[in-house]
Amino acid sequence: MRNKLLIPAALAVTMSFSAHFLKAQTISRAEMESLTASWKGERFPDGRPRVPDVIVDRAKRIGFEEAWQVMYNDGYKNQFEGNWKTVHDDVRIVGRAVTARYLPARPDLESQIKEKGKAEGRKGNMNAWPIEMLVKGDVYVADEFGKIAQGTLIGDNLGTAIFNKTGTGVIFDGAARDLAGLAEIKGFNAFVRDFHPSFLEQTVLIGLNTPIRIGQAVVLPGDLVIAEREGVLFIPAHLAEKVVATAEFIGVRDLFSKEMLKSGKYDAGQIDNQWTQPIKDDFLGWVKKHPEQPQIGKDELEKFLEKRTW
Repeated sequence: MRNKLLIPAALAVTMSFSAHFLKAQTISRAEMESLTASWKGERFPDGRPRVPDVIVDRAKRIGFEEAWQVMYNDGYKNQFEGNWKTVHDDVRIVGRAVTARYLPARPDLESQIKEKGKAEGRKGNMNAWPIEMLVKGDVYVADEFGKIAQGTLIGDNLGTAIFNKTGTGVIFDGAARDLAGLAEIKGFNAFVRDFHPSFLEQTVLIGLNTPIRIGQAVVLPGDLVIAEREGVLFIPAHLAEKVVATAEFIGVRDLFSKEMLKSGKYDAGQIDNQWTQPIKDDFLGWVKKHPEQPQIGKDELEKFLEKRTW
């Protein structure tokens, strides 16, 4: 009796494992929506959150530290990763994350995934599969377990293909090659652990648009990515608008405060304390005189000042 019960159970486990394995590279739309349930806006066909273009554009101008602080105060304390090498020191990357996760190669695993990819109509090597999914405004983010030698996910050819599709760049916990060629792609940047002349081998793609880890940071598909010399921020999609708006206010507030301090109209104690009505009025007047800055109205100002979170 015991053996009769064990056999069906074992078959059930095997069938469950096989079904999961066949979907190991990607997740269903239902699972994507479940993992990113806090996002209430538009989604891509596969369920990936689609942060609006206007928010992505505004994010290109916000302060890095301010954005980090807003997330940190909301309890998102694992969204930054530093210690990168870049193609350009002065080219910022901003966009929506498309994620990929790689493992060291294992023949049986690799053959199964290649067979599945062929059946799905995927072309080329596995490191090109995520590139097929990219659209304008995306950022290719890959966990390649820090591999450097034989861990070069792209060279200048794939870099050109990525930039033509996205207009942004890549974030790799791994390596890239052809630094000189990549540097010639105007507007492109790559944040990698290092550059290496070797070609990619002994690496298998195990996750495509799934949750990944980049160093100490957690990344979900659709996260708003901001990368600059200091490091990389991964902003949860549902926080993107709040982070951007708050960071914009902090930036404008700092410009106004410095001007007031230089003029001597207010001292540091007044500026860094709860604002009085005269300071609020001066701020609103200053904003109107600077149309190049984000425009903040009276109600927005009161909302920002009501609960200071930076």
